[in-house]
Amino acid sequence: MENSATIKILFFGDIVGRPGRFAVRDFLQNPTEFSPCIDTDLDDCFVIVNVENASHGFGLTEKNYNEISEYGVHCMTSGNHIWDKKEISNYIENASKLLRPINYPNTVQGKGAEIFEFGEYKIGVINALGRVFMSPLDSPWEIVKAEIERIREITPIIIIDFHAEATAEKICFAKYCSEIGCSAFFGTHTHVQTADECIIDNKTGYITDAGYCGASDGVIGMDYQTSLNRFLTALPERYEVANGNTTQINAVLVEINPETGYAVAIKRFYCSRKETDEVKSQ
Repeated sequence: MENSATIKILFFGDIVGRPGRFAVRDFLQNPTEFSPCIDTDLDDCFVIVNVENASHGFGLTEKNYNEISEYGVHCMTSGNHIWDKKEISNYIENASKLLRPINYPNTVQGKGAEIFEFGEYKIGVINALGRVFMSPLDSPWEIVKAEIERIREITPIIIIDFHAEATAEKICFAKYCSEIGCSAFFGTHTHVQTADECIIDNKTGYITDAGYCGASDGVIGMDYQTSLNRFLTALPERYEVANGNTTQINAVLVEINPETGYAVAIKRFYCSRKETDEVKSQ
């Protein structure tokens, strides 16, 4: 369903390294380069990307933050790897588009939610981190509930990136947030796009995991050989970003009624392109 009266949210799964950054850049310029079958108008979308793996697969440098901003991205979400580049502490307070998970302690730098101006509309975005099979953090349940209620005083359009491992935790948390007033809920972290996109209770656009953007030839964006070595030896070999001949885009488009804040349509994209030598050398 396409309607000029709806707000379109285009959410990209975790960007992994340079292949992922360039793929998102090029997709925003010309999506049919990745798939001629894309018949959805992607103009005038509010664009969100998860960037916690955008710089060499771990964290986000200030250079890459600025680079991604220039692609036409409106908001960047993250997760547990956002702190992997030490320089994050030098610029996160001034990075107006960047969110870190809201359930880190209040003393932690950065912000976990923001309300963005988008034309005549206001769009609230919340980033939260799961706790099942993850490093222990404050519980997101009451924190996010309070934040949704706060944002709803200003706008009914509320987007959540829930960076979590367990599918059950994502599904349950999404239903909980839908009851409170969430417009769209995107799961991230596992880098494997799920085929369960839906609209919960005719209100909330949902997918368990949006997937990732990056090289398709490795293991969830990372080099196959180093991934294999870790499994075979159990030794802590450093992961390297994959550089293959094929790059993929995983993204989800949700359309939202700006009056009610309810999702009215959801569509996921899983597409790829063969990389030319020119692109791979950039």
